[in-house]
Amino acid sequence: MIKNTRLNVLGVEAPKENCTDKKCPFHGEITVKKEFFTGKIVKKDVSHSATLEWFRSTYIHKYERYEIKRSRIRVHNPPCLNAQVGQTVLVAKTRPLSKTKGHVILKIVKNKETVAAGSATA
Repeated sequence: MIKNTRLNVLGVEAPKENCTDKKCPFHGEITVKKEFFTGKIVKKDVSHSATLEWFRSTYIHKYERYEIKRSRIRVHNPPCLNAQVGQTVLVAKTRPLSKTKGHVILKIVKNKETVAAGSATA
């Protein structure tokens, strides 16, 4: 039984699919904070978890060069979204969901098929 169905969360529209996950920001009991990340899914588990990765560049003053650093976090992957490996997603911060998870996926920004089709036409 679905109690709380929210139409949007922080301006992000709810997915068309329904789920019974209590940790879903649209159909469950989780509230999200206004702290967002965008990254690529590099690993997915069967326990509704995924690993999100993004890169950033930092300046090293001594060598007058930039280095590229990588950040990874564990996120909750709700069944109504079911993000796959290679997709770019938008993630928001929540209360701690487990020992390592404190973020939840809000929407899929780009599919890997869309990215592959865009690079083939360019």
